[in-house]
Amino acid sequence: QVQLVESGGGLVQAGDSLRLSCAASGRTFSGTAMGWFRQAPGKEREFVAFASLNGGNTDYADSVKGRFTISRDNTENTMYLQMNSLKPEDTAVYYCAAYLLGGNYRDSGRWRSWGQGTQVTVSS
Repeated sequence: QVQLVESGGGLVQAGDSLRLSCAASGRTFSGTAMGWFRQAPGKEREFVAFASLNGGNTDYADSVKGRFTISRDNTENTMYLQMNSLKPEDTAVYYCAAYLLGGNYRDSGRWRSWGQGTQVTVSS
């Protein structure tokens, strides 16, 4: 288990960009796959992006494909989500996740460590 802290959220207009950061404590972050999820009010937590252990294999929800990019900097124990061309439907609390337990990485229940979330609000 690793402690995760998200930052970088805020209030932006449609079409703007944001880069979310997820800082991990300890020295184990580089040894885990990583993911981003989001949760809008009244909705279930949904998958956003995934990167494999070495970062070479990534996957995105169809709703963000081509607009969002997941990356990591293992030397800084930080993962990122670059969000471009933001839309009002992207409004949600965004969570980073680490330590995939196995199975489908799109299932939020398969992740062991979570950050506290950072709010992203996109106005039209």
